[in-house]
Amino acid sequence: MPTYVYRCGDCEETIEAMQRFSDRPLRKHKECGGPLTKVLQAAGVVFKGSGYYSTDSRTPDTATEA
Repeated sequence: MPTYVYRCGDCEETIEAMQRFSDRPLRKHKECGGPLTKVLQAAGVVFKGSGYYSTDSRTPDTATEA
């Protein structure tokens, strides 16, 4: 289940909530009643396998000097 981060517009507290993709986003902060907005975060990316580095890197003989 994904974890979402929300920030309160009134007290500026940041909270985390585990929710399903199908759940509606949280709208109201439980403690102060202020409006919540979802904070965008970077997604975790993992490159697996041997092909990524060896096929997407320039070799020294093809690199040009600036």
